[in-house]
Amino acid sequence: MSEQPAPSRPNPVLQRIGRMLENVLFASRWLMLPFYVGLVLSLAVLFLKFLRMLWDFVLHAPGAKSTDTILDVLSLIDVILVGNLILIVVFSGYENFVSRIDTSGQPNWPVWITKIDFAGLKQKLLASIVAISAIHVLEAFLNIDAAFDATKMTWLVAVHLVFVVSALLLALSDRLAADRGGE
Repeated sequence: MSEQPAPSRPNPVLQRIGRMLENVLFASRWLMLPFYVGLVLSLAVLFLKFLRMLWDFVLHAPGAKSTDTILDVLSLIDVILVGNLILIVVFSGYENFVSRIDTSGQPNWPVWITKIDFAGLKQKLLASIVAISAIHVLEAFLNIDAAFDATKMTWLVAVHLVFVVSALLLALSDRLAADRGGE
């Protein structure tokens, strides 16, 4: 008859050290908080920039050509998209990586904003980047009469296409992972 080894008992000291390390690792998520506060401050700076752009737009719009008006509006939309991007990152990042946000006292809270998982966050980020890139390409096309630079235009379109293809590939890979039961 072969002897069976006695079941090993975990060392209580090692278990305690392991639990302490896990607690430290879990608490380290709060180190992300200053990053999110920094993004909120950058949103405030972006707001000031938007106000300045809006003021300049209002002052110059009456005498501006229609293409200049369209370009100015696109610039305002560009800033708005970046602001939306910041909010999406702040709320979903905080909710996913730091702590849950209690929305019970906020009747106007958009329900979807804290329900974005990491895959959804990646997709929204890339979709916003594609939209911002598209605005820059459109601005370049609208300015084509002023000073046409074929090399610059080619690079703008190429970079935009890289963003579009990247977004499509990310969406496809997330879809395949979801179909296989991943994520």
